[in-house]
Amino acid sequence: MNLLKITKRDNLNKKQELLIRILAIVLSIVCSGLILVIFGLDPVSIFRAIIDGSLGTDLRIQQTIIKAVPLIITSLGILVAFKMKFWNIGGEGQIVMGALAATFVALNFGDMPKPLMLLLMAVASMIAGGFWAFIPAIFKAKMGTNETIFTLMMNYIAIKFVTYLQYGPWMDPNANGFPKIAPFPENAILPSVFGVHAGWIMAIMCTAFIYFLMKYTKLGYEITVVGESFETARYAGMNINKIIIVAMMISGGLCGLVGMIQASAIEKTLVAGISCGYGFTAIITAWLARLNAVATLFACLAFAMLIQGALISSWL
Repeated sequence: MNLLKITKRDNLNKKQELLIRILAIVLSIVCSGLILVIFGLDPVSIFRAIIDGSLGTDLRIQQTIIKAVPLIITSLGILVAFKMKFWNIGGEGQIVMGALAATFVALNFGDMPKPLMLLLMAVASMIAGGFWAFIPAIFKAKMGTNETIFTLMMNYIAIKFVTYLQYGPWMDPNANGFPKIAPFPENAILPSVFGVHAGWIMAIMCTAFIYFLMKYTKLGYEITVVGESFETARYAGMNINKIIIVAMMISGGLCGLVGMIQASAIEKTLVAGISCGYGFTAIITAWLARLNAVATLFACLAFAMLIQGALISSWL
């Protein structure tokens, strides 16, 4: 006899869904507290330290936003691919390739006016990220390859390639033998707005763009239909291969833009570890937000609070 049976309920209304989500959050906090108690720690003081560490001062709020920006834009990119059930695990590599393209522009066109330089860096990074996503997309569309394995392996190719550049052709000759790429010129650095680099404006713009794309455009509708049923999409006369490729280029392009932001505003150069795991973390936040653009914004802010709060509380 089965004492416990778990089944998925698909007939919940909005109110019940919201109630279950709130209950899940409360239970997760309670369970976390119990684990902390088992290890002899005070959960109340730790939770308070996390909140204080992420929102306690103006500087901590700024750091929380800085951590949320790449997570939001990457999650939006992941969202587009996941919406059509294309499992893009290659956010890391697409971020790295975007940063590489932005670095190429920054180090080779240093005489440009700052607005034009930043615009060119952003465009180059989105093209590079989109191209890195295009490769597994075209293989999936034409040959039916497994996109999960393909995109995952592309991450390591991108990281190793940048490592090669860092230790080889792009190594700064003025770095006294240290394996580092030359820092960006001043006109390739993102300016600050209200104490935080301008990437937060891009994050809001990208959220609005993806919300509009998925909700009000033909492409967004087609992506959703492809994700729900290939057969339905084919019966409706949709060009499935074209939809997969275009959606993946949008997905990779957004991840590539994150590479530009991180290289320009945070590292001010290119390093192999520039993605900082955002490509993987974004998978979690995109799912938590149920692949909704606006919900993604808030889920990423909450995640950034946890990351920043945990960092500060570990120092206390």
